[in-house]
Amino acid sequence: MFTGIVEELGEITAVENLGDACRFRLRGPVVTEGAKHGDSIAVNGVCLTVVDHEGDEFTADVMAETLDRSSLGALGVGSRVNLERPTAVGARLGGHIVQGHVDGTGEVLERKPSENWEIIMISLPADLARYVVEKGSITVDGISLTVVDAGPDYFTVSLIPTTLALTTLGLKQPGAPVNLEVDVVAKYVERLLASGQGAGK
Repeated sequence: MFTGIVEELGEITAVENLGDACRFRLRGPVVTEGAKHGDSIAVNGVCLTVVDHEGDEFTADVMAETLDRSSLGALGVGSRVNLERPTAVGARLGGHIVQGHVDGTGEVLERKPSENWEIIMISLPADLARYVVEKGSITVDGISLTVVDAGPDYFTVSLIPTTLALTTLGLKQPGAPVNLEVDVVAKYVERLLASGQGAGK
């Protein structure tokens, strides 16, 4: 489990095509500290498994399913990525519960800068819109954010200078794809209500 609090802005240093998958080599001095084979690291909100680790770099295999459902397939050597290790038991939950399972992708539609923050509008797939509410939580490229406004096919988030400086959202311009993970609690509530258990059955 993750919390959507990005630990560092990493970089892809190599991409190996494996046919129906690919292998990324990524640089991240913070997340590789103490890393070992089999550990999980979230890359732009996608939970990946460490295959190998050397120095401040690690490799991870990305299957076709993940490439199809996320924006990782659009990345290449030199791409900057948000990195986060799983939260430790007993640690503070700084963001919200993030699984690292991308529900879909959106696109940066618009950026509105102001003196102390920036509003970003992001497109929202129709099948995810029902899970996104004003002042609710959403994960964008692995970043836990609060929804400012939620429309039928878009939502907006307000970014403080720290988020702009330390994550990929400070770099992405209109047209750039982003990974989206909606609040898992909303999905569980929907399932319970659909089965009738929400009515006390």
